[in-house]
Amino acid sequence: MADADPRDDGADRLRLIRTAGVGPVTYRQLLRRFGTARAAIEALPELSRRGGGRVRTAADPRVIAREMETVARLGARHVFHDDPDYPALLATLADAPAVLTVRGHFPDPAANSVAIVGARNASAAACRFARGLAHDLAAEGTVVVSGLARGIDTAAHVGAGPATVAVIAGGIDVAYPPENAALQERIAAEALLVAEMPVGTEPRARHFPHRNRIIAGWAQGTLVVEAAPKSGSLITARLAGEAGRDVMAVPGSPLDPRAQGCNLLIRDGATLIQSAHDVLEQIRPFDPRVVRAPFVPFEAQPPADADDQARRAVVALLGPVPTPVDEVIRQSGVPAAVVQMVLLELEIAGRLDRHAGGRISLTM
Repeated sequence: MADADPRDDGADRLRLIRTAGVGPVTYRQLLRRFGTARAAIEALPELSRRGGGRVRTAADPRVIAREMETVARLGARHVFHDDPDYPALLATLADAPAVLTVRGHFPDPAANSVAIVGARNASAAACRFARGLAHDLAAEGTVVVSGLARGIDTAAHVGAGPATVAVIAGGIDVAYPPENAALQERIAAEALLVAEMPVGTEPRARHFPHRNRIIAGWAQGTLVVEAAPKSGSLITARLAGEAGRDVMAVPGSPLDPRAQGCNLLIRDGATLIQSAHDVLEQIRPFDPRVVRAPFVPFEAQPPADADDQARRAVVALLGPVPTPVDEVIRQSGVPAAVVQMVLLELEIAGRLDRHAGGRISLTM
């Protein structure tokens, strides 16, 4: 008898994802280690005990059932990391969301995609430029990805029309900002609306960096139209660069504080953009279809359980400063599979934080 397709146990998978302490990286490691979400859920208490934290149990199945019912009632659906519809470029991120909640239809996976982001309090000229640029890109078959915020994001979505993807920071049923409620509904009907947070989640400041990584990871490149030096748009650009994607910026007057972020990006190596032609020239050599691999079901790996000596060796090398996992493996002398098991135990126990670039630290 053939093994069951892990994508068939949606409720268990969603329950594991919604469990406190289980992030995208941990979720995938648990499935690789135990094969199915059900087996991983059953292992959580023992893993957290080994990690030296409080006993971890999975999310309440009644809460998960309500979420699934609500998502279906909204005309939305869950798309898991290994589903065929999951965006290929986003799936290459180490911390790609384990599940997305979506309304609408996915764009052609072979189409070019560009993220356009910028200031919420953008100038009228910048909004007009972003709207026209998005329109021209859409006319060339390019999908425009943005975050449905005020200012540049709104202009980009409006200009792109149905050739757009809107990634929001809250639940799929929460309109934010309120004045974009009609636009959000139109995108869900004509294009694609995407959320990582569960339904009913009001957007908070801590949610926006998570949203920004999805925007950066979805597209072949990120274009910043107008941004202050310490804005969220520059965080998106940095994330795009870390993911190996193109970073582009529209230059502005040095007298306008809203242009300083873009000018700094260009000074640091971002591509200067003046037209849709410039954007297409930058991204066209990259074909996103090359990153789509056929679905391979998770299979439980042979046990790589750690003993107390290995746990002590790994924990002794960790502290509040983020450290590369590879360095921990090298200095501990513990096999990589065993180190990963110790880190999994620590994270389930709430004692480990994961950072960008494959770095880890102890929770203080």
